[in-house]
Amino acid sequence: MALNNRYDFVLLFDVRDGNPNGDPDAGNLPRVDAETGRGLVTDVSLKRKVRNFVGLIKGEQPPFEIYVKEKAILNKQHERAYQAIPGGIEILAGDDKKRKGGDKVSEARNWMCQNFFDVRTFGAVMSTGINCGQVRGPVQLTFARSIDPIVAQEHSITRMAVATEAEAEKQGGDNRTMGRKFTVPYGLYVAHGFVSAHLANQTGFNEDDLELLWQSLVNMFEHDRSAARGEMATRGLYVFKHDSQLGNAPAYSLFDRIQPKLKDGIVIPRNFSDYSVTVDETNMPSSVQLLRRVD
Repeated sequence: MALNNRYDFVLLFDVRDGNPNGDPDAGNLPRVDAETGRGLVTDVSLKRKVRNFVGLIKGEQPPFEIYVKEKAILNKQHERAYQAIPGGIEILAGDDKKRKGGDKVSEARNWMCQNFFDVRTFGAVMSTGINCGQVRGPVQLTFARSIDPIVAQEHSITRMAVATEAEAEKQGGDNRTMGRKFTVPYGLYVAHGFVSAHLANQTGFNEDDLELLWQSLVNMFEHDRSAARGEMATRGLYVFKHDSQLGNAPAYSLFDRIQPKLKDGIVIPRNFSDYSVTVDETNMPSSVQLLRRVD
């Protein structure tokens, strides 16, 4: 079923003794706003977790294949699209595989939307290699930002093994490898998201896909465990459903209704229970409905 409503949503999640999103340009330290000290998690990181969850529960089968995934060769997926559409084989057999191919680009783009969940959800630029066009995704996420400043702690770690015989000889059989690990003791993060009904109807993103998106945002951390990320969990998902495709209130005015803050007397947070989340439903526009997926 096609979408007939605009949605805006607030996602709350936390991390304890883990690195929610390391920065490769800073030695994999947790990302941080240098001016405020608040932690950051990129939209790309959150979308990766959604993709992984969908791929896990849907078995990477159409119409829920994942386009951007580990070790993927994107141009090979473009070729699949041309193999599937009428007349596409002739374009693949041509000397110029980068040519637009007229209306075939639109057909290939539609095939990619129909078969890949993340293409019809988040969009994609598919003009590398043979051209499958570009898709502007109906679902967009912001960077997540921690409610309060975080502290990035650095830990020395020891592995009781070495990688090569040369290392073992150099250490005289001690066989130890030293390393570093970075963690955030605790951080509560908030991200904002948007679902455009107009763009959804262009890509084929439907009500079933929307329900899968909510399910993914609620459960994605439960299937993303690693030694680096510690304990991460979705703590709140507040969805504002508009009565129309264009929307009935500015997103910022709805987001301001969700206010997480430290409880009185708490100076250094170490658990979600150190925070309170206030949800202001007074004078809510009658044409906007608040759906609490996690509260």
